[in-house]
Amino acid sequence: MRRAIEEERFVLVDSLSREVRADAKRADDDFRESVRAGLTATPKSLSCRHFYDAEGSALFEQICALPEYYPTRTEAAILRACASDVVECVGAAPQLVELGSGSAEKTRILIRAFLERHGELGFVPIDISPDALVQSSYALLNDFPALDVHAIAAQYVDGIAGLPVVEGSSRLVLWLGSSIGNADRAEAAAFLTQLHRSLGEQGAMLVGIDLRKDASVLERAYDDAAGVTARFNKNLLARINRELGGAFDLDRFEHRATYDAELGRVEMHLVARDEMTVPIRALELDVAFRAGESIHTENSYKYSTDEIQELADASGFRLEAQWFDESKLFSVNLLRP
Repeated sequence: MRRAIEEERFVLVDSLSREVRADAKRADDDFRESVRAGLTATPKSLSCRHFYDAEGSALFEQICALPEYYPTRTEAAILRACASDVVECVGAAPQLVELGSGSAEKTRILIRAFLERHGELGFVPIDISPDALVQSSYALLNDFPALDVHAIAAQYVDGIAGLPVVEGSSRLVLWLGSSIGNADRAEAAAFLTQLHRSLGEQGAMLVGIDLRKDASVLERAYDDAAGVTARFNKNLLARINRELGGAFDLDRFEHRATYDAELGRVEMHLVARDEMTVPIRALELDVAFRAGESIHTENSYKYSTDEIQELADASGFRLEAQWFDESKLFSVNLLRP
């Protein structure tokens, strides 16, 4: 069985990698046009979806291990505490699907719990990076011989549309890491509504959602003492330099993270320290900055428990169960259609 799983995994990943390479020009064009639109807008902005090139992904892994960055370790602790409850709530062995699976480290907690209960499990990681899928899937197959992995290299919506059909099996979709916070509240509800339609009556979602809390805790999490998050944010400018012939001097921009309590979101910006004009050769564009002018790079929305209930209601879900850490920094939420 293990040999068959590995052979199938090789075939699937090779096929997806060819597809991703064929789409590389489209991805390059998207980056170019997104940068052009964002840096010629008022106010200036760059999309957070461009953070995760190879350098950005490596920096984010470092961020997850920082003492100030509580979400990763707190969510993992909640999952360790609630894994058996999740398995009990879900019932029969599901098709386990993960959006933005990355290294799937936290997912291992749930995989182990489902395997202990059911003996076998099908796992469908969806991630834009085929390299990350290859690496994480082989690590999982090595550690869990009864696991079957069907990986999909795609954006979330395309990946969900391409899910393999498993007769007689329910589906549990994982969306961990508070990735939902990168969308505004209306966008998050719209995306969950879209997912709702793909689950079927027996499906469910397990969603990690960061909670509202004191501004000082949040701002330290997004502006750490070691400066890793600053390097992560500035890597957007370095990427423009590498890929589009930009001439950004990273030292002339300051990383800034602030919490807007009214909107319930952390905002990340890159702020020009002085007046300058930055040429971007591939775009045939000169971008002028005033001293103190910012590029808005990310929002990270935080939720109250009432807002989580409102999100579930707005997207057609029933909030079946919630789990929190002792300090109520973070939540894991089980949603049913």
